[in-house]
Amino acid sequence: MSIRAGKLMSLAGAHLARKSSEELKKTALNALENGVHGLCFSPYEEGQNPGDQITEEQVRRRMKVIKPYTSWIRSFSCIGGNELIPRVAKEYGIKTLVGAWLGDDAEMNEREIRGLIKLAKDGHIDIAAVGNEVMYRGDLTEAELLGFMFKFKAAAPGIPMGYVDAYYEFVDRPKITEACDVILANCYPFWEGCPLEYSLIYMKEMFNKATEAAYGKKVIVSETGWPGHGTNFEGSIPSFDNALTYFINTQDWSTKYGIDVFYFSSFDESWKVGDEGDVGAYWGLWDKDEQLKL
Repeated sequence: MSIRAGKLMSLAGAHLARKSSEELKKTALNALENGVHGLCFSPYEEGQNPGDQITEEQVRRRMKVIKPYTSWIRSFSCIGGNELIPRVAKEYGIKTLVGAWLGDDAEMNEREIRGLIKLAKDGHIDIAAVGNEVMYRGDLTEAELLGFMFKFKAAAPGIPMGYVDAYYEFVDRPKITEACDVILANCYPFWEGCPLEYSLIYMKEMFNKATEAAYGKKVIVSETGWPGHGTNFEGSIPSFDNALTYFINTQDWSTKYGIDVFYFSSFDESWKVGDEGDVGAYWGLWDKDEQLKL
């Protein structure tokens, strides 16, 4: 980042830095009420973990909460009740980015892909995501992931298909980028230790790198967000005010420039502390009890 860019970013965010917590809440609420492009849907209630069965009642209850504020939802799995999420979303008039969760369990991967194909054929998917950060985690080889992507394409050729991963993976893995109809890039300045005051310009740089690798294909920010509580990550400081500021800046950028952004996340989920440390439980716009924080 250039010194000039850093100064511009500091000036651009100065008006937010001067706001009180209550003023930030009011501005963030206004941004939410104006409508966000998309939200990452958090299905798990307190005490639940991935692998636990999700009920239709909890999906419907949470979908009703977010319905007034978003045009799209993103789901992460097609089994264990997660397959209910796009079905219910369609009933509520919400578009769907539906993911098959791929990992190192071959049987589970086949179930996920079969579920994704079925949802596509049933008309419940607007965009399909074959895998989420599989390359980042190293759960599959590139060839194995491509095999799943081509399998879905052959079974549901009319549905735009992509793969979700960190923005730089699309630069480093051109075969995967080429196989995608749409590029689904996760952009997290927080997880790269970026101070809040530079986070928006850093996210723009992430987006631009994915765009350069995409060679004209549409790039969607499939995840971005900022935690409201927890331990600092290098220069990134989680706090309620910082989370509000990041949300406001992200929505302003998304609206002004027509960038499709799926904000992470809808609801706090306590199980995430196992993977992300104490910040994992505090990414939601709503708390674990489904109360809006704004």
